[in-house]
Amino acid sequence: MSESSTGKAVTGGNAEREVVDLCRDLIRIDTSNYGDHSGPGERLAAEYVAEKLAEVGLEPQIFESHKGRASTVARIEGEDPSRPALLIHGHTDVVPANAADWTHDPFSGEIADGCVWGRGAVDMKDMDAMTLAVVRERMRTGRKPPRDIVLAFLADEEAGGTFGARYLVDNHPGLFEGVTEAISEVGGFSFTVNENLRLYLVETAQKGMHWMKLTVDGSAGHGSMIHKDNAITELSEAVGRLGRHKFPVRVTKTLRHFLDELSDALGTELDPENMDETLAKLGGIAKLIGASLQNTANPTQLGAGYKVNVIPGQATAHVDGRYLPGYEEEFLADLDRILGPNVKREDVHADKALETTFDGALVDAMQTALVAEDPIARAVPYMLSAGTDAKSFDDLGIRGFGFAPLKLPPELDFAGMFHGVDERVPVEGLQFGVRVLDRFIDHS
Repeated sequence: MSESSTGKAVTGGNAEREVVDLCRDLIRIDTSNYGDHSGPGERLAAEYVAEKLAEVGLEPQIFESHKGRASTVARIEGEDPSRPALLIHGHTDVVPANAADWTHDPFSGEIADGCVWGRGAVDMKDMDAMTLAVVRERMRTGRKPPRDIVLAFLADEEAGGTFGARYLVDNHPGLFEGVTEAISEVGGFSFTVNENLRLYLVETAQKGMHWMKLTVDGSAGHGSMIHKDNAITELSEAVGRLGRHKFPVRVTKTLRHFLDELSDALGTELDPENMDETLAKLGGIAKLIGASLQNTANPTQLGAGYKVNVIPGQATAHVDGRYLPGYEEEFLADLDRILGPNVKREDVHADKALETTFDGALVDAMQTALVAEDPIARAVPYMLSAGTDAKSFDDLGIRGFGFAPLKLPPELDFAGMFHGVDERVPVEGLQFGVRVLDRFIDHS
């Protein structure tokens, strides 16, 4: 083990070796979330996590919100329990994967080309494994964190968190008593600018969500007749308008801060009104940043009819809508204008947007931990185009950040692996994350 700047021992070989096996084990537990209760659920993963925590003296609790839909929570006593507590949360569910599309079986946890492959490798069983590895080593060696830490390994994040974080916040808020800050997924990963600078993107904001069902009612009739009131035609035209619409760029506080940091890093002024040129310089993170510039509404499902010669009386579509912090009203007004008066719009699932400032002791701890392991590191804020369980915890007044530290090869398409094919995480990235996370805890 090495020494930190605080003089405390920093987790070394044991956690770095163990994190790989923990990640592989978690990937091998199929926790595919189909958006209902038809999947295997998270119970086996919750029990696995609970066992690993109990082995080192913690007292984890498993909470089952629905048969098989389970989350694990534990609390670590800090050196100063009077201080506000820190929450480290991750989800154990994953989106489904079709093995035929993958180079390596998505539930094998295979190691190849220096990476651990499998569904959840980056979203987010890597962070679950890093957290477990660090906590287990600290508990084995008797290294208390500076303050209490609450650990939460949650169900159902991939379907909005109803049976995971939302359930716990609504039914067991006492688990998070005294918690003021949290870290979790989709942040802390690297983007190499040049040989002298590597940016680590810390998520400080998230878009809000409106998953919508669109409905058009028309007149049913025979397919051979002339028909001017066709629900499919009306809906298709509306969906086409929506799918092709380009919402305007809006410069949020987070985007302004990110552009200022990037301008400094690149040594050039970046124009928010000419984002195509800026995105061209961002390589693998262009997708993540590009989706945070404006509201979006993507049609994802269509449904109508039951027979080729019958004009149906109704047609439906589903749309994944995301809005920037502070722009919900504008977004909904734009939707209604684009869709027109004949389209009924209703929410299937909605959630708020989040945005916090990039400052404070916790942010300082992130930067300190990153630089200790990567001298050319600089932490910068960014906005996630999607959402995480941080939204549920925000209801308890918990300020959330995305900080799952990974040092990545410049050529790796990290953003493209979220919900994509051939998801994988570098072994060295996991080991780097263990070291950074351990240092971060010491400084938090």
